[in-house]
Amino acid sequence: MPNPVPHLPELAEVGMGLHKALANSPIPATTISLLQLRAGQLLGSTYFTIRETANLRKLGEMEDRITAVATWQDAGHFTEPERAALALVEAVLTPNPSGERVPDELYTRASAYYDDTEMWSLIMAIAHIGFFTPAALIAKPIPGRPPGKNYSEPEGDRA
Repeated sequence: MPNPVPHLPELAEVGMGLHKALANSPIPATTISLLQLRAGQLLGSTYFTIRETANLRKLGEMEDRITAVATWQDAGHFTEPERAALALVEAVLTPNPSGERVPDELYTRASAYYDDTEMWSLIMAIAHIGFFTPAALIAKPIPGRPPGKNYSEPEGDRA
């Protein structure tokens, strides 16, 4: 699909706002990328998975930690705050037959490591992925290319 911005220019503002909120977040960039890598894995998004793997490498993360995100529950590579962030994204993105995805116990556990501003930053990191999920799964941007240049067809190629 073509780049969506020429078709819906407001998307650029929304996307920039979300990116700015994450860039100004008190949460370490590594934690955000770990969370977003796990989201990409859960969603089955090659784009998110490759993007966040590359981001983690740029941040200097070891391959063991990047690889272990898929099995974070029993991997010894993560801090307790990182585990809480990974548990939150997994709870939000994984259907729960009983209906409640984020139980009070999980919120209590996460809030032991993160204050209100940090919790909202984690929520926005999950929302960021949520906002772009339809584009990642339907439009299938090409991994490794910069935003705006990561679509398979230039604007105007489709009738």
